[in-house]
Amino acid sequence: MTEIVFDHVSHHFDAERVVDDVSLVLREHRIGIVGANGSGKSTLARMINGLVTPTAGRVSVGGLDLARHAREVRRQVGFVFTNADNQIVMPTVREDVAFTLRRHKLEKADAAARVDAALHRFGLHELADRPAHRLSGGQKQLLALASVLVAEPAVIVADEPTTLLDARNARLVAEHFAELPQQLVVVSHQLELLDGFDRVIVMEAGRVIADDRPDVALEAYRELIGGPR
Repeated sequence: MTEIVFDHVSHHFDAERVVDDVSLVLREHRIGIVGANGSGKSTLARMINGLVTPTAGRVSVGGLDLARHAREVRRQVGFVFTNADNQIVMPTVREDVAFTLRRHKLEKADAAARVDAALHRFGLHELADRPAHRLSGGQKQLLALASVLVAEPAVIVADEPTTLLDARNARLVAEHFAELPQQLVVVSHQLELLDGFDRVIVMEAGRVIADDRPDVALEAYRELIGGPR
């Protein structure tokens, strides 16, 4: 797995410190990040591919410092947003998946084969020529995943990927996550999505307050929020 390093990382938004002196080394296959709204979990995750820049400290991915090698890191790290509409940019399903490969300078036949494989993998091949904006919410999230994975990144970061989905489609996304060979970092309020993960990190007020195997870390999180154990 790729080594992701946060070295005394902080981030300020105006006068507010959203992430406060966090140091972590992430090497596990599947890692969850949980926390209440405003805890800093999404900000931390967005630092992995440079969507957010640290105010202080250093983030590196695979030995590459994001401050100096942001373009190379973004080729290694795919990002899935909460709302798939935020990353669907092309008119049709096929065109949207193909758009990801525009900078890879592949032969036309190779690019087409990778697009077809991604569409089949996520059950979107029969919708390939359908307008992307007419898909259901679940289909759009699968399209977002296909558009990320077609580039074959080493790391996938997903920020609340099932929040806007119904139970069936959330389960479908979880099943796809369970099959991914890539390193996976998932921010989620839906704790069942993290079943079977290797590690869970709990954030509160910009700091890491628990970091352990899922059963231990999630018990600490439930105690924090006063929820059922």
